[in-house]
Amino acid sequence: MEGEDEPYPRLAKRVKLEKGKDALPLASGSGSPTREQTRSPLTSLGRAVTPPPPRLKSDAGRTPRNDATRQGKAGTKVLPSPFSLNRVADLPDMCNVDAVGLRDILGDPLIRECWQFNYLFDIDYVMKALDEDVRNMVSVKIVHGSWKKEDGHRVMLEESAKRYSNVQLITAHMPEAFGTHHSKMMILLRHDDTAQIVIHTANMISQDWEGMCQAVWRSPPLPFQKNTDKQPESAIGTGHRFKTDLLGYLRAYGGRLKSLVEQLSKYDFSSVRAALVASVPTRQPMDPRKSDKGTSFGWVRLKEVLGCIPVRPGPAAEPSPASLVTQISSIASLGPTDKWFKSFTDVLSATRDPPKCLKALTTASFKKPRGSSTSPTHEIIFPTPDEIRRSLAGYVSGASIHMRLQSAAQQKQLAYMRPHLRYWAGDGAVANAVRASAAGVQGRALRRRIAPHIKTYVRFADQRKEHIDWAMVTSANLSTQAWGNFPAKEGTDVRICSYEIGVVVWPDLCRGEGGGREEDVSMVPVFAKDLPEAIDLEGGESECEGSTGGKGDKVIVGIRMPYDLPLVPYSEDEVPWCATATHEEPDWMGRVWKNDAS
Repeated sequence: MEGEDEPYPRLAKRVKLEKGKDALPLASGSGSPTREQTRSPLTSLGRAVTPPPPRLKSDAGRTPRNDATRQGKAGTKVLPSPFSLNRVADLPDMCNVDAVGLRDILGDPLIRECWQFNYLFDIDYVMKALDEDVRNMVSVKIVHGSWKKEDGHRVMLEESAKRYSNVQLITAHMPEAFGTHHSKMMILLRHDDTAQIVIHTANMISQDWEGMCQAVWRSPPLPFQKNTDKQPESAIGTGHRFKTDLLGYLRAYGGRLKSLVEQLSKYDFSSVRAALVASVPTRQPMDPRKSDKGTSFGWVRLKEVLGCIPVRPGPAAEPSPASLVTQISSIASLGPTDKWFKSFTDVLSATRDPPKCLKALTTASFKKPRGSSTSPTHEIIFPTPDEIRRSLAGYVSGASIHMRLQSAAQQKQLAYMRPHLRYWAGDGAVANAVRASAAGVQGRALRRRIAPHIKTYVRFADQRKEHIDWAMVTSANLSTQAWGNFPAKEGTDVRICSYEIGVVVWPDLCRGEGGGREEDVSMVPVFAKDLPEAIDLEGGESECEGSTGGKGDKVIVGIRMPYDLPLVPYSEDEVPWCATATHEEPDWMGRVWKNDAS
């Protein structure tokens, strides 16, 4: 696929590194002094220390995240996306509006304890993101899954940790041979007696944070729990239930995280409006009510959460099925038949109507979805070899993106998944023609040339994709290790191999943001920014149905899109990117991808 209309800098120059390797392209203006070169010493001492802490000074060209709400036309309030995208320095300013960098998260001088859960770490990179004035005083805990002493990554971690007396390595319990510690989460404890939970999609390495597309969810500052006799709301979607499920996830690590569990138990999570969906190595009943663990995991947990979310009625004039969009960076071997894939699609299709999970909601505000007997469609966004070649880092990006295609079973898997596959960038003459003729939302995320390591699952209300029923950011890709198997026999336990973590949000969690409990709340896709504007509401806001508020008040919540809409299906001869294959066609930097085993 040729052609590119993204407003990216021209990538004409190469910078030679040692041993003749090509560096990433320099963005326009990259010759200006960096923040590290221009920053005066001890600048953090001049910052206020009252919560919430101020944001660090922006890097040149960065537009800070807009956390403020905005009042739209009469009776309409708009809220920013609960998910942000990462900032990529080699992109122009307009591609980084509201984007966030690792230093924006970890650069707060009030952080006293920093827990990092992940698969890959560059400890030096993590430490550099901390405020330099307190870098050596923050207690840093690195939770990883490299349990073999001879493992190369573990050896590297141990060597790096020796340079910092305040870094502690904690190895997660890994009982499954094919499992990984794939969760991506930070837990920050501050000197001002607040805590923050950060769930994201990036490994803790520079290539992930600065060269690939990622997503970040951040909780509000969580204060200490006040003594109260009031019984907290424990339904899915409430802050108390989020806390319960997070502590249940952390307890799965055993006594290794006892101190963290004890500390987090003292904080108030009532301001959190999201549901936690996690996985841990375990065996559990398919019915969460039969579990003795309190918190369910994997697809069982996902189905439990989605079963509490009401779906939005489609437009009366053009009824169409809902659209499930899965966007991931890895597709594991799911088997030569589509049994697991269909079962997982059924899990993603779960809904509840009317809503009963949040007690404050009223059943009168929802109608039964039109065409509810029609199953949602399922589209899967996954990059192609050409999209990897033309990405910012070229073939280097492909090392983090996986789908095997060599064996006969894998080819059968590709055959049943092919009708569902969609381009990541989807540009070129053919794709542009498809988009021009498609109905529904037309939006550009300005991330086409950034290869995706992000993982998102979204249910759009219909094929036009103007409204969103729910959205999830998670570390979990499409795999049985992450989500669990689907037992053939009733009463057989679900087996999960890996650690994963993610958050689900949906419109009703924002009910009350407009000042009352009877507003009509909508969630809409937004592009190249976090806050919805008039262009994002066209064609959708006027079709809101089921409002019980006599004043007609509305709340519009944005969901930041990492990909363009409408989506473009794979052409007949297209294949997904395969990192275990050899790719002889050079990327834009003139490199080829060799795999001796292919």
